[in-house]
Amino acid sequence: MKDSILEEEISLLKGLARSDKKSVEVIYSQNYNLVQALVVNNNGTTDDAKDIFQEAMMVLFDKARSGNFELNCQIRTYLYAVARRLWLKKLSKSNRYIADFDDTNETQIAVDDDMVEHEQKDAEFDMMHTAIGTLGEPCKSLLEAFYFKNLSMQEIAENFGYTNAENAKTQKYKCLMRLKKIFFSQYKKTDK
Repeated sequence: MKDSILEEEISLLKGLARSDKKSVEVIYSQNYNLVQALVVNNNGTTDDAKDIFQEAMMVLFDKARSGNFELNCQIRTYLYAVARRLWLKKLSKSNRYIADFDDTNETQIAVDDDMVEHEQKDAEFDMMHTAIGTLGEPCKSLLEAFYFKNLSMQEIAENFGYTNAENAKTQKYKCLMRLKKIFFSQYKKTDK
């Protein structure tokens, strides 16, 4: 890659890691059509293409945020390789796999490790979602208020009827320990 292109790509990746709206828009506008063509030309719909592109962007986002991702190709090539792998997997799962998969992009990038890591994170996210679902009240609502709604401990104390923020903080800690116990009991079951 030429130095100016490489610098632009690295700048876009850094912006993506910061969730910079402009960087995300540039990456989207420069790459979505390629992924859409891949999916639509290979037994998919535009909705499938949107889903695959979003998933590929999440893989790229995770890699960019990791801080140790070294881009050795253009973002376009990387996203295409990830999207291709995701789409082939989806086709295979739904028994729509076609032997003459139209692959107009000759450049192949090894994304196996990235995909395995992404799939592992997805599985862990699903387990955490299940664990939160089995947590029960008031823990479920308390943790959602703190982590998803970003309420302060004082606001949580008022909303949940605790005498002060310290009591709410203690309850949050107990709830986290319960969640951790549930999550890791599930994690150990799937690890076998």
